Amino acid sequence: MDERLVKPGLPQPPTFDRLSDERLYRKQRLAGAFRLFAHFGFDEGVAGHITVRDPEFTHQFWVNPFGMYFGQIRVSDLVLVNHQGEILEGDRPINAAGFAIHSQIHQGRPDVIAAVHAHSLYGKTWSTLGRLLDPLTQDACAFYGDHALLDDYTGVVLEMSEGERLARTLGNAKAIILRNHGLLTVGHSVDEAIWWFITMDRSCQSQLMAEAAGKPIAIAPEIAQLTYTQVGSHYMGWFSFQSLYEMIVRQQPDLLE
Repeated sequence: MDERLVKPGLPQPPTFDRLSDERLYRKQRLAGAFRLFAHFGFDEGVAGHITVRDPEFTHQFWVNPFGMYFGQIRVSDLVLVNHQGEILEGDRPINAAGFAIHSQIHQGRPDVIAAVHAHSLYGKTWSTLGRLLDPLTQDACAFYGDHALLDDYTGVVLEMSEGERLARTLGNAKAIILRNHGLLTVGHSVDEAIWWFITMDRSCQSQLMAEAAGKPIAIAPEIAQLTYTQVGSHYMGWFSFQSLYEMIVRQQPDLLE
């Protein structure tokens, strides 16, 4: 994060003395994320998956049960799976496409704690253009030089080789546009990964609207790069999510069960 934006008293990501406490924290954030996705209308039937790496067994991750409505998911509903696809906790199946994608991302990117994919309306609409986002707004600058494009579509991702190709194309970026499919974002926390997805979908909406209205003026490259350092850091991704999490927990406290 740009040190000029650090103010005394700003909240910081928590640290934990016990792995069990960190595991619960991550699972609570994950359940809250699904509720927020329902709140924002990112649900599309059974499509979509969010995963978080287990803090102790780092070759395992928590994910949503396949076919369960995002708006009803609780902490106790989450499923634990390893990189071989074996369900270790939970009594419901998982999304095969989600496993093929997320297992490869978690294996290929040790820094990634959480990965997010959903068939959001504006994200999937923008994806049909086969283009990266332009730096048209301050918010879109969070992705300046930090998102990738998978420039073809080969059907539902069920083969591990496709998941590997997606992870390889993502590289070290925070997000990827999957042509004719949608968006995928990652982060060093559930909070960060979720915020990138929310603001990326809105940036897709903004550019679609701007181009429909006329010829938008892009931010100059040097200013876009400066703005990226101000709004695109791991901390800003984490911090931007906090008020949304507080809101959804207050409105739907049963997600913590």
